[in-house]
Formats: sequence, structure tokens, C-alpha cells
Amino acid sequence: MTTTGPGPAGLQLERLAAIMARLREPGGCPWDRAQTFATIAPYTIEEAYEVADAIDTGDMSGLRDELGDLLFQVVFHSRMAEEVGHFALADVVAGIAAKMERRHPHVFGDATPAADATAQLADWETIKAAERPRDGALSGVASALPALMRADKLQRRAARTGFDWPDASGPRAKVVEELGEFEAATTDAERLDEGGDLLFAVVNVLRHRGIDPEAALRGANAKFERRFKAMEASAGASFAGLDLAAKDALWDQAKAAERA
Repeated sequence: MTTTGPGPAGLQLERLAAIMARLREPGGCPWDRAQTFATIAPYTIEEAYEVADAIDTGDMSGLRDELGDLLFQVVFHSRMAEEVGHFALADVVAGIAAKMERRHPHVFGDATPAADATAQLADWETIKAAERPRDGALSGVASALPALMRADKLQRRAARTGFDWPDASGPRAKVVEELGEFEAATTDAERLDEGGDLLFAVVNVLRHRGIDPEAALRGANAKFERRFKAMEASAGASFAGLDLAAKDALWDQAKAAERA
């Protein structure tokens, strides 16, 4: 089954599907044979985030590998579905190909292209909405999405129905209001509830500014991690024993060095 070069994409996809089938067959890999859709789903999510991480770091070699890992997840799920008679990998590929043609009538049909990318996205969403079951504007927003990403999608869906502030002043005022309610909460249950409302309001502020909240928080996480590691490197083994003022000084030092 080994090849000397990558060869055509279709051929390599067939090769990967054959490998997956062999792993799942009697006499194959015990671990792969024991998996289900539910046990594999967390790996699928993890691989998607590793793709995003490779993109964030500009690691093209890593991106190639991570895309391969993500593709393997698609092949894995497709094989399990084929084994119980639901669908096969070919159905998945044919389905997405047909969907892309259907949602790009200005490329694969005779529709007139929109004026720009923003208008074209609006056309895409219109076509996509027409394909959904008519059980509400919020239907189809996956509950397994990261909470920030799902909040953004829910808000965007609601906004398309006209349920939205006319400008960014509304979301800003809502953040102030929700912060006050959070601070006024007196029980853990209230703080949990109001904390969620506060985060949801912050997502609305970012959405009105065209900022992806998930990407923004990933960037903030990376920044914090980078600066904290610089603090540890500067202080060495004595870091944990430093008082807060000393640690704050190290943080400011790391921040200044990064900006410089």
C-alpha cells in the first residue's frame, strides 16, 4: 500500500479510506474497532482546533499535517456510518460538492455575482437559510460549538430577523448593565446566571465591531501565556515566592519587551 509520491488527491483519498476500512475490520486495530461516533467526536473537535493553531502560528508544515489528521476524522466517521448502512465517504464528498455548487450559483449557474464579498456572504446566508428546516431562525446552530462561537452565531441569526441594536452604543450599555447585575448577585447560582449574561453582552459588542470573539479570546490566551512564560523565565526558580507587586513588575517588563 506504500507509494513513492503523493499522487492524485482522489487516489490518496481512496488509499486513506482503504486504510480506515482495514483498521476497522476483524483482525484490524482493537482500539479503532472499539470506537463509536460519540468516542471519536472529541478527537474531531480537537483536530479542528489544532488546524486553527497551526494557522495562528503560521506553521504551514504543521498545517498540512493537521489537515491530514482532520481529514482522517472525516474518513473515520464515514467508515463507521457505512458499516451500519447510513452513508459512505463518497456520499459525504458528493454531498459537499453539490452543496458548494448550489450555494455558488454566480459561479456554477447563471446568477449575477454580488457587488462585493460582504454582499456575496449575504446571498450565501439567504441560500443557506432556504435549505434549513423552517423551525425558527436559530435552528441548526450546533449546541456543541464553543460557547463564545455559539453566542456569536445565535446573535447573528437573530440580527438577520431585525432583532438587534442599530449601533454599538446599545451593546456597550448592555455590558455596563450586566456588569452591575453580576456585582449585585448574592448567590453562586445568581452569579453563574449573570456571569453568562455578561459574557453574552461582551460578545455582542465584539460582533458589532466585526470581531470574531473566539479568535479574540484565543489571541488573549496566547498573549497571556506568552507573557507569563516570560515572567517565569526572568525570575527563574524564585518566581513562585515573589509577592504580587514583584510579579506585577515582571508582567509590565514582559509587556514592554513584547511591544518593543
